[in-house]
Amino acid sequence: MTIRHFLNLTDAGADGIAAILADAIDRKAARAGLPKGAPDADAPLAGRALAMVFEKNSTRTRFSFDMAIRQLGGTPIVADAGTMQIGRGETIADTARVLSGYVDAIMIRTDDHAKIEEMAAHASVPVINGLTDASHPCQIVADLQTIIEHGKALPGLKVAWLGDGNNVLASIMEAAGLLHFDVIAACPQGFMPADADVALGKGRARVVADPAEAAAGADVIVTDTWVSMGQAHAETKLKAMGPYQVTRELMAKAKPDAAFLHCLPAHRGEEVTGEVIDGPQSLIWDEAENRLHAQKAILRWCFGQIG
Repeated sequence: MTIRHFLNLTDAGADGIAAILADAIDRKAARAGLPKGAPDADAPLAGRALAMVFEKNSTRTRFSFDMAIRQLGGTPIVADAGTMQIGRGETIADTARVLSGYVDAIMIRTDDHAKIEEMAAHASVPVINGLTDASHPCQIVADLQTIIEHGKALPGLKVAWLGDGNNVLASIMEAAGLLHFDVIAACPQGFMPADADVALGKGRARVVADPAEAAAGADVIVTDTWVSMGQAHAETKLKAMGPYQVTRELMAKAKPDAAFLHCLPAHRGEEVTGEVIDGPQSLIWDEAENRLHAQKAILRWCFGQIG
């Protein structure tokens, strides 16, 4: 049986992502009223164990995956890379082989996408991308779930991205190509996405310099922190990003019912103003909660239970 890794959205494909989204929405609804720590009634991953390896700091990814496997009836094992032998030079390949003998799946959050590809190449269990420098597919599943839950159909949707051409944008563009919506990204010179990332949109993603052009008529406006963990030259980058701040004036250029998304953590007064992120168009708390429901569906897809 082929191992189902979830390194990028394309691994699941359009049909797989659609199945993941449907499962996330259905299982979320089925849990209404249950305590967070109670397992789902069917406990579909009973007996399964998930290793969670963190080379980068995490709040949402750590807690959502931990609770996801618990609610599905399984067991989480969490480790920071610094407390593992991988932090003292053991290879990714050797770590993958060892963990495959202990657990049923591995989620890793790391800095270099090549590491997760190496992990998947040598693991005999599913490997899930909890974030790399190249992509953040789990976040985008949660974002798409949030958009759907708030009454917006994906085909034909216009998503505006403001700010850095980073890993989150790369995955949004990938999703656009798979699920047939449009992405217009406004990014400053020097911080635009790679051509290869734009190509993932299969003609449905483009990059502009003017934030107002991107926001005009948008159904959803998305941004992210301008300076990610470990990035240097913050002052230069912050100066370039200034005109791309999501403000009330910029939101007014979008559709009247446009939603605002941000994967968090946020820096109010930098990439977004407080009145936007804490205002009525902001869906960030639903978006953050949906990381849990999205991870559950991704895990079920990896184990061949859906899609």
